[in-house]
Parts: sequence; C-alpha cells; structure tokens
Amino acid sequence: MADPVLTPAIVQDADDGRVLMLAYMDEEALRRTRETGEAWFWSRSRQELWHKGETSGNTLAVVELRDDCDGDAILLRVRPAGPVCHTGSLSCFAPWLWHRVAERAKERPEGSYVASLLDPKDAARKVGEEGVETALAGAGESDERLVEELADLWFHSYVLLAARGLDPVAVEDELARRVRP
Repeated sequence: MADPVLTPAIVQDADDGRVLMLAYMDEEALRRTRETGEAWFWSRSRQELWHKGETSGNTLAVVELRDDCDGDAILLRVRPAGPVCHTGSLSCFAPWLWHRVAERAKERPEGSYVASLLDPKDAARKVGEEGVETALAGAGESDERLVEELADLWFHSYVLLAARGLDPVAVEDELARRVRP
C-alpha cells in the first residue's frame, strides 16, 4: 500500500487564537473531520488514522476548516474538550520546562524530584522558600545568583501548578487580562 499524501494541519483554539498543535491529515482524515465535526488525523508513528481524543476524551470540535492560499496546509479552528498535548498541557507549544514538569507529574517516575513535590502543600512551601531566596538575591547578590534563584522559583512554580492540576496558560490568561489599553 502506498504511503498516504499528508498535509500539515495547524490546530488553533477558536476562542482565543492560541496555537494548540501541529498534526497531519490525509484525505480520509479530512473526510472524517468534515463528516463528524471532530478532528481526525494521520498518525505518522502508528501509520493509522487517529481520532483526537478517542482514548483521552479530549476531542477537538471543529468550528472552521481552512486551506491555505496554495493548498499545502490546513488550519483547523477548534474548541478543545480538555488538554491537547499528550503531556497534559493545553497546547503542544507550551514552554519546554512545563512539558517536562507535566510529564513527570503524569507519569510519576520513581526517584523523580517533581513527583516527590506533587502534594500542593509541599510545592507551595518550596515556592515560598524560593521566593524569599529570589528576593534576597535580587536585593543584594550577584546577577548570576539572581538568575539561579529565579530559575528555582520558576521551576517550583510550575510544579505547584501541576500539583494543583493547573496549566501555565491560566497564568498567561490572567496576565493578559490585566493589560491596560
């Protein structure tokens, strides 16, 4: 059997415009998407059709489907029914550190520092500790020391979000809400 002709499909949240993922569609995936109103793709790793959310329940309701100007890419504007990324993130384009923390929180591997802090009280305690250390470094230590402490604070903040079942997108949305015209 010949390999299917695959077209890149950019998946975008219809409500806020955030890019959620990049996948590939063949003619059958495109047909099923149009027929069902939910996103179907071609899995290059499994070499089969894939109904997004079939096992997780995190389907993508298609609001609009567009071809680009020369027909070599597709834009799907969707309403997701949960996280889009296999790591549990709302978008596959989340920061690399969040992907790592979310993956560890999901899999909880033996000996993982992230997994050891997934009780929200433990994670919150570490954020408090790192916040104080960051403030002290900012007030009177070297730039290098401040960067080190901010790295610890950002990391532990991500762990706290994961411990509470939240995504950094919630923080980004809150910051965007605060922007004044």
